[in-house]
Amino acid sequence: MAGPGGAMLQVRVAHLGLDRTTNTPVVILQENEGQRVLPIWIGPAEASAIAMELAGVKFSRPLTHDLLKQVIVGLGAELRKVIITQVKDNTYFAELHIYRGDTVIQIDARPSDSIALALRLKAPILTSETLLELTSIDTSEGAIQPGTGSSPLDADTLKSYLQNLDPEDFGKFTP
Repeated sequence: MAGPGGAMLQVRVAHLGLDRTTNTPVVILQENEGQRVLPIWIGPAEASAIAMELAGVKFSRPLTHDLLKQVIVGLGAELRKVIITQVKDNTYFAELHIYRGDTVIQIDARPSDSIALALRLKAPILTSETLLELTSIDTSEGAIQPGTGSSPLDADTLKSYLQNLDPEDFGKFTP
Protein backbone atom coordinates (compact mmCIF):
# COMPACT_ATOMS: atom_id res chain seq x y z
CA MET A 1 0.00 0.00 0.00
CA ALA A 2 2.30 2.75 -1.23
CA GLY A 3 -0.29 5.48 -1.73
CA PRO A 4 0.24 8.61 -3.82
CA GLY A 5 3.66 9.33 -2.31
CA GLY A 6 5.39 6.41 -4.03
CA ALA A 7 7.08 3.46 -2.39
CA MET A 8 7.73 3.57 1.35
CA LEU A 9 11.37 3.33 2.35
CA GLN A 10 12.90 2.91 5.76
CA VAL A 11 15.21 5.68 6.94
CA ARG A 12 17.42 6.12 9.98
CA VAL A 13 18.82 9.06 11.87
CA ALA A 14 22.17 9.57 10.17
CA HIS A 15 23.16 12.86 11.78
CA LEU A 16 21.90 15.49 14.12
CA GLY A 17 23.36 18.91 13.54
CA LEU A 18 23.04 22.61 13.93
CA ASP A 19 22.40 24.66 10.83
CA ARG A 20 24.71 27.57 11.50
CA THR A 21 22.98 29.80 8.96
CA THR A 22 19.64 29.62 10.79
CA ASN A 23 20.93 28.50 14.22
CA THR A 24 18.32 25.77 13.99
CA PRO A 25 18.90 22.08 14.67
CA VAL A 26 18.53 19.77 11.71
CA VAL A 27 18.03 16.02 11.79
CA ILE A 28 19.28 14.14 8.74
CA LEU A 29 17.39 10.98 7.88
CA GLN A 30 19.13 8.67 5.44
CA GLU A 31 17.57 5.80 3.53
CA ASN A 32 18.71 2.41 4.86
CA GLU A 33 19.40 1.03 1.41
CA GLY A 34 21.01 4.03 -0.21
CA GLN A 35 22.61 7.44 -0.04
CA ARG A 36 19.65 9.79 -0.25
CA VAL A 37 18.92 11.93 2.77
CA LEU A 38 16.01 13.94 4.10
CA PRO A 39 17.00 16.96 6.21
CA ILE A 40 14.31 18.16 8.62
CA TRP A 41 14.76 21.38 10.56
CA ILE A 42 13.48 20.91 14.12
CA GLY A 43 13.20 22.70 17.46
CA PRO A 44 15.86 22.70 20.19
CA ALA A 45 13.74 20.70 22.67
CA GLU A 46 13.13 17.89 20.16
CA ALA A 47 16.76 18.01 19.05
CA SER A 48 17.94 17.47 22.60
CA ALA A 49 15.36 14.66 23.07
CA ILE A 50 16.77 12.93 19.96
CA ALA A 51 20.38 13.64 20.94
CA MET A 52 19.87 12.25 24.45
CA GLU A 53 18.36 9.04 23.14
CA LEU A 54 21.15 8.61 20.58
CA ALA A 55 23.72 9.20 23.33
CA GLY A 56 21.93 6.83 25.72
CA VAL A 57 21.47 9.55 28.35
CA LYS A 58 18.77 8.71 30.88
CA PHE A 59 17.12 11.04 33.35
CA SER A 60 15.77 9.95 36.71
CA ARG A 61 12.34 11.38 35.85
CA PRO A 62 10.63 10.76 32.50
CA LEU A 63 10.79 13.63 30.02
CA THR A 64 7.95 14.14 27.55
CA HIS A 65 9.06 11.54 24.99
CA ASP A 66 9.86 9.01 27.73
CA LEU A 67 6.42 9.71 29.16
CA LEU A 68 4.79 9.07 25.78
CA LYS A 69 6.70 5.82 25.53
CA GLN A 70 5.48 4.75 28.99
CA VAL A 71 1.88 5.65 28.10
CA ILE A 72 1.99 3.57 24.91
CA VAL A 73 3.61 0.60 26.65
CA GLY A 74 1.39 1.00 29.72
CA LEU A 75 -1.72 0.82 27.58
CA GLY A 76 -0.50 -2.46 26.12
CA ALA A 77 0.09 -0.93 22.72
CA GLU A 78 3.11 -0.78 20.42
CA LEU A 79 4.45 1.83 18.05
CA ARG A 80 4.79 -0.19 14.84
CA LYS A 81 6.06 2.60 12.63
CA VAL A 82 6.50 6.29 12.16
CA ILE A 83 5.87 7.74 8.70
CA ILE A 84 7.15 11.10 7.49
CA THR A 85 4.18 11.66 5.21
CA GLN A 86 4.52 14.95 3.36
CA VAL A 87 5.92 18.44 3.25
CA LYS A 88 3.80 21.57 2.81
CA ASP A 89 5.34 25.06 2.79
CA ASN A 90 8.59 23.71 4.24
CA THR A 91 6.70 22.06 7.10
CA TYR A 92 6.99 18.30 7.40
CA PHE A 93 4.12 16.11 8.58
CA ALA A 94 4.33 12.72 10.24
CA GLU A 95 2.09 9.98 11.60
CA LEU A 96 2.51 7.57 14.47
CA HIS A 97 1.02 4.13 13.79
CA ILE A 98 0.14 2.60 17.14
CA TYR A 99 -1.25 -0.93 17.35
CA ARG A 100 -3.25 -2.18 20.32
CA GLY A 101 -4.78 -5.60 19.85
CA ASP A 102 -6.77 -5.38 16.62
CA THR A 103 -6.95 -1.60 16.73
CA VAL A 104 -4.67 0.63 14.68
CA ILE A 105 -4.45 4.21 15.87
CA GLN A 106 -2.93 6.77 13.52
CA ILE A 107 -1.82 9.94 15.23
CA ASP A 108 -0.78 13.14 13.51
CA ALA A 109 2.55 14.29 14.95
CA ARG A 110 5.52 16.48 14.20
CA PRO A 111 8.43 14.58 12.61
CA SER A 112 10.76 15.70 15.42
CA ASP A 113 8.52 14.21 18.14
CA SER A 114 7.90 11.13 15.99
CA ILE A 115 11.62 10.49 15.53
CA ALA A 116 12.35 10.98 19.26
CA LEU A 117 9.59 8.47 20.06
CA ALA A 118 10.60 5.99 17.34
CA LEU A 119 14.14 5.88 18.75
CA ARG A 120 12.81 5.18 22.25
CA LEU A 121 10.46 2.42 21.09
CA LYS A 122 12.80 1.00 18.41
CA ALA A 123 10.15 1.59 15.75
CA PRO A 124 11.05 1.90 12.07
CA ILE A 125 10.91 5.36 10.50
CA LEU A 126 9.52 5.37 6.97
CA THR A 127 9.13 7.99 4.30
CA SER A 128 8.05 8.04 0.69
CA GLU A 129 10.33 7.80 -2.29
CA THR A 130 8.85 11.14 -3.37
CA LEU A 131 10.05 13.04 -0.30
CA LEU A 132 13.54 11.60 -0.67
CA GLU A 133 13.55 12.58 -4.33
CA LEU A 134 12.27 16.03 -3.48
CA THR A 135 14.89 16.96 -0.92
CA SER A 136 17.72 14.57 -1.52
CA ILE A 137 21.28 15.73 -1.78
CA ASP A 138 22.35 14.74 -5.22
CA THR A 139 25.94 13.75 -4.55
CA SER A 140 26.84 14.05 -8.22
CA GLU A 141 25.85 17.72 -8.22
CA GLY A 142 26.47 18.02 -4.51
CA ALA A 143 23.78 20.54 -3.70
CA ILE A 144 21.11 20.73 -1.05
CA GLN A 145 18.61 23.55 -1.06
CA PRO A 146 17.16 23.90 2.41
CA GLY A 147 13.81 25.66 2.47
CA THR A 148 15.33 28.61 4.30
CA GLY A 149 16.42 30.61 1.30
CA SER A 150 20.04 30.24 2.35
CA SER A 151 22.74 29.40 -0.14
CA PRO A 152 22.99 25.76 -1.18
CA LEU A 153 25.37 23.59 0.79
CA ASP A 154 27.23 20.86 -0.96
CA ALA A 155 26.87 17.38 0.47
CA ASP A 156 30.40 17.24 1.84
CA THR A 157 30.08 20.57 3.62
CA LEU A 158 26.80 19.48 5.11
CA LYS A 159 28.23 16.12 6.21
CA SER A 160 31.35 17.65 7.69
CA TYR A 161 29.61 20.33 9.70
CA LEU A 162 27.10 17.82 10.97
CA GLN A 163 29.83 15.38 11.94
CA ASN A 164 31.83 18.11 13.67
CA LEU A 165 28.84 19.24 15.62
CA ASP A 166 29.40 19.27 19.34
CA PRO A 167 26.30 18.02 21.19
CA GLU A 168 27.11 20.79 23.67
CA ASP A 169 25.87 23.20 21.01
CA PHE A 170 22.34 22.10 21.80
CA GLY A 171 22.50 23.94 25.08
CA LYS A 172 23.50 27.11 23.28
CA PHE A 173 20.73 28.02 20.97
CA THR A 174 18.11 30.52 21.84
CA PRO A 175 14.64 29.66 20.57
